[in-house]
Amino acid sequence: MKKLIIAIFMLACVQEVAAQRAGGFRFQMDLGAAIPKDGGIGALVNLEPQILVKSNLGFGIRFGIAGLAKEVVYFNDPEAYEGEVGGNASIVGTLNYYFNKGNSRVAPYIGAGFGYYGFSNLEVDSNDVPEEVGDLEAEFAWAPMLRAGVELGKFRLGAEYNFVPSSDLQNISGVAIGTAVNEYFGFTLGFFVGGGKWGK
Repeated sequence: MKKLIIAIFMLACVQEVAAQRAGGFRFQMDLGAAIPKDGGIGALVNLEPQILVKSNLGFGIRFGIAGLAKEVVYFNDPEAYEGEVGGNASIVGTLNYYFNKGNSRVAPYIGAGFGYYGFSNLEVDSNDVPEEVGDLEAEFAWAPMLRAGVELGKFRLGAEYNFVPSSDLQNISGVAIGTAVNEYFGFTLGFFVGGGKWGK
């Protein structure tokens, strides 16, 4: 058992000091702020296992959760209302290109993705809205995502935009009477493990 533990530790050390290389595996974690398209605030967490197809090109699957205070607009009322914070969960396939030739610890990157977003139920936080309008029912949608940022060693600073379509707000009869905005910006700070490191 001791030999197995020592072998795993040595492999981990080798992986840590090695440069980024094709076929390498890395695991990323990002935390940050989520800002809905028309204003508001929220928070997000992204976890992303990634395979390096080339030394500067990675394919991954991002598992994300974003808590947003979404804006709600009723068709018969020009005034917007703010909904209570609800969670959006997503599974997004990603492709990232890193601008690094192996001679620097700094690696700017751009990326894109496409995936499946699920929306939690949303209650409207306003005393002026009649109770019979009902709530935003949980829905799902396919949507693209774009992002860019920079990696310094093992740390990441990034920005992303999730082009998630709006959801219908239904009354108790199931008739659409409004919409809730789901698009959001994300500003993240994170790190990755595995996959080696940038530079020498």
